[in-house]
Amino acid sequence: MSDTPKTDSLLANIPREKKGLPPVHLWNPPFCGDIDMRIARDGSWFYLGTPIGRPAMVRLFSTVMRRDEDGCYYLVTPVEKVRIQVEDAPFVAVQLEVEGLGEQQCLRFVTNVDDQAEAGQEHPLRVELDPATQEPAPYVHVRANLEAKIARSVFYQLVELAVPREIDGVIWLGVWSGGVFFPIGPQD
Repeated sequence: MSDTPKTDSLLANIPREKKGLPPVHLWNPPFCGDIDMRIARDGSWFYLGTPIGRPAMVRLFSTVMRRDEDGCYYLVTPVEKVRIQVEDAPFVAVQLEVEGLGEQQCLRFVTNVDDQAEAGQEHPLRVELDPATQEPAPYVHVRANLEAKIARSVFYQLVELAVPREIDGVIWLGVWSGGVFFPIGPQD
């Protein structure tokens, strides 16, 4: 990716925090328009149609992303806000770490940009079923209003951990994490 004045400006305005993520939820800069940046379904980032090949740059951009009430995704700095396109979810959960068993189990997801989310009350799991194919699309809440789509291989790990539980007269297969039961799908 070659830098252009638009990305140079955006990069120059991203504060370099020592710990944690920048407080994008506190920033209310003016909207500066759309930028030709897209996050594909597989979590790949593109700028001007070209893949962004530097993981450190993708990580940096990911730290200043937010999703506003209008459902759109933005890169936000203290002085500017630009809209980007996201095909599905902005992140992909590519790794699962499991601790404990049963109701005491904790599931920690690692995303393609090295964010971590421990499934539970603050980071719920959800599974959408495609109405036509009934294929599951699993997600985990990562931060603020941002989710990660769970990679197929990671979803298979969840299915291996699934246990049955009755909810409203229906037996569901699901997983426990952080003391919360997350249904994956009805048991056949």
